[in-house]
Amino acid sequence: MQIQPLADAFVTVCESPDAATIYTCSPGLTRCPSGRLVATMGLRGPGVAALPGPHYVRSAKACWQGKVFTSDDRGATWTHRADYPFLHARPFVAGASLYVLGHASDLMIVRSDDEGHTWSTPVRLTHGQSWHQAPTNVHYANGCVYLVMERRVRSAVRGWPVSELAPVLMRARVDDDLTRPESWAFADELPFCGAVNDRELDMFGVPFFDVFYAGRAVSLAPGRECVPIGWLETNVVQFTDPDHYWHDPAGRTFHLWSRGHTGGTGYACIAKVVERDDGSMQTMLERAPSGKTMLFVPCPGGQMKFHVLYDHVTKLYWLLSTQATDSMTRAERLDDERYNLPNNERQRLVLHFSRNMIDWCFAGLICAGPTQKQSRSYASMVTDGDDLCILSRSGDHRAASAHDGNLVTFHKIPAFRKLVY
Repeated sequence: MQIQPLADAFVTVCESPDAATIYTCSPGLTRCPSGRLVATMGLRGPGVAALPGPHYVRSAKACWQGKVFTSDDRGATWTHRADYPFLHARPFVAGASLYVLGHASDLMIVRSDDEGHTWSTPVRLTHGQSWHQAPTNVHYANGCVYLVMERRVRSAVRGWPVSELAPVLMRARVDDDLTRPESWAFADELPFCGAVNDRELDMFGVPFFDVFYAGRAVSLAPGRECVPIGWLETNVVQFTDPDHYWHDPAGRTFHLWSRGHTGGTGYACIAKVVERDDGSMQTMLERAPSGKTMLFVPCPGGQMKFHVLYDHVTKLYWLLSTQATDSMTRAERLDDERYNLPNNERQRLVLHFSRNMIDWCFAGLICAGPTQKQSRSYASMVTDGDDLCILSRSGDHRAASAHDGNLVTFHKIPAFRKLVY
């Protein structure tokens, strides 16, 4: 029997007014205590400069605008609420307020005290820095909210600098005003290139292609380049099961699960952050019981941005990721509609669950675009009662590419916990 998608049907939340010059990106999703769903997303591309509302302009081709939508009927219809001048943002609730945090090079944040009807003026949390990070999960513990943004700390690589990014765990008390920079504490910075000598890696095919840090991107075929390996788009998790090898009974250890850009598929990169008695947070690599450093772990779809959600009902970690089906096809033989590297397939969203973030059980195919260009990727998710709600960076036949989509789509899996076996 052919597998049936769990949530192929969708509601369009946001659509590009010009698919050739304005691209949708960075969908984020949260749920307010009232049940209101809040969706955020970005518009990017050269056509954004002509749109009304606030923008962040970095160059003639790099112009960004963020948007907020809300739904009070569980995702059936959506209302546009606000625009903001930053990108890669995620919405989250802390205390009595709703926030959206992203970056315009520096970290930026806005706050709503009425579940998204009205918003504060954007506030800059840092000055003169370079940040990145697609919207991933938000974690709550010890009366605090924790999330990860990543900062570029070196500048040797020309192009996509994933080897020079440091995933930085951020912490704030949930009842503080999170638009105040002093409300936030930051873990110390561990960039990939400072933690890993990529030339010494061996035995498991990373990097997959002949490209190393401080070198140039390698062209595998016309229009298909690979940059040095690295990590990005990090989620944060805690292990509360006392039987887990990495459980911290003091509750002061947080594990970082990152997209692993290796040139291949199926790996995530991990690190951990330990809170010290003085409140400082130290970032380091994890180790196996043997004492060996454990940087790479198995992760279905770990080669693309993924989203991790811990469900307190099932006591399981749920993984929303992109499925690769033909990453071993030579770059020069890929279809013209395939974006960039062989491992960069963006057509299928899939769902897995796990007790421990290592051993993953396949729960189902969520949705799939009808062609390679009509992507379903970079998604975020939130629970709404018994349902799992998903917001996807998507495209239809008008999309500029699988990367530069023209839609943000909402999908729902009813009674998703029944998928557990």
